[in-house]
Amino acid sequence: QLQASGGGLVQAGGSLRLSCAASGRTLTTYSMGWFRQAAGKGREFVAVISRSGSSTYYADSVKGRFTVSRDNVKNTVYLQMNSLKPEDTAVYYCAAEKSAALATGWRQYDYWGQGTLVTVSS
Repeated sequence: QLQASGGGLVQAGGSLRLSCAASGRTLTTYSMGWFRQAAGKGREFVAVISRSGSSTYYADSVKGRFTVSRDNVKNTVYLQMNSLKPEDTAVYYCAAEKSAALATGWRQYDYWGQGTLVTVSS
């Protein structure tokens, strides 16, 4: 089970930190990704972090503003979102992927959290 949390309403330029906690599963064996889905749009890749946390990859739209990290002791993954824009408004999902690849396609992921809503007002 993956549980995403930390979403909410924030003004443009503000920050939020999302968390993704796992129960019943050790995340150290998974690469962890963040995706988002805005109303009426498809699921979009945001960021991914390797099993050890030593490698990350970001979508161009969030590069320099978002940071993905993980705490394998706490079995939790984070997405720090700074300089938020209205176009960042979406439901954000965390997902776990078994391979060592930094996957960017949502179909490559094996397990998903339930999503947390981020709303950025202008």
